[in-house]
Amino acid sequence: MMYFYDSIKKIVNYKWLLQELIIRDLKLKYRRSVLGYLWSILNPLMMMTIMTIVFSNMFRFDILHYPVYLLAGQLIFSFFAESTSMAMSSIIGGAALIKKVYLPKYIFPLSRVLSCFITMLCSLLALFIVMIVTGISFSKTIILLPVVLAYILIFCLGMGLILSVLIVFFRDTQHFYGVFLTGFNYLTPIFYPANLLPDWLRNLLFCNPLYNFINFFRKIVIYGQWPTLEEHMLCFGFALFTLILGAYIFKQKQNEFILYI
Repeated sequence: MMYFYDSIKKIVNYKWLLQELIIRDLKLKYRRSVLGYLWSILNPLMMMTIMTIVFSNMFRFDILHYPVYLLAGQLIFSFFAESTSMAMSSIIGGAALIKKVYLPKYIFPLSRVLSCFITMLCSLLALFIVMIVTGISFSKTIILLPVVLAYILIFCLGMGLILSVLIVFFRDTQHFYGVFLTGFNYLTPIFYPANLLPDWLRNLLFCNPLYNFINFFRKIVIYGQWPTLEEHMLCFGFALFTLILGAYIFKQKQNEFILYI
């Protein structure tokens, strides 16, 4: 607990640096792009349109509100994939600055995850647009949206801390993680219903953090259902455990970064 308290205190002291790093990442993302941040809305909309045509027509998935079902899962998974991938390279990318001055090193993965989170918040507009167009009403359960977003953010930060350490010592992590994301994408019911999986694999879905986050997200946004206490605790447990594990690993190894970057 003392480590988390000291970390938060340092974030406050270095909030100017955190802001600068986030702004830099946001500017670099759409640098020299004519439409700029409109792509945060257009990209998920176009991907949703293509995938809806392919999966709902060719594979005949009979899912209620399929375009919104697909887009909800796609937004969460895209944030996870992008934020953790960017956080993974953050320490190596900030090597020049780390070698010159003392800085709390976790600022680098934190800034990457937060910049991706801001992009995802913009992309949520695409989801709301599709909901309006398809006639889905906004239920009062949407008040839990900040809760599930907080769960996802904390989980991705924890994963980002772990990956940012791994790649410093094992550069092959980047290549393995690309393969992992591809497999994880197909094993998570994003564009297909969970009942398509064999029984033994469907029974293991509760072990998949992203499935739990996406299921929570779909419940409150699309279907207007209140998540159970068990679902809350499962999502909170995954998020907190991953953050604690990531912070512990990062703390143990951060002083060795200078020898490998």
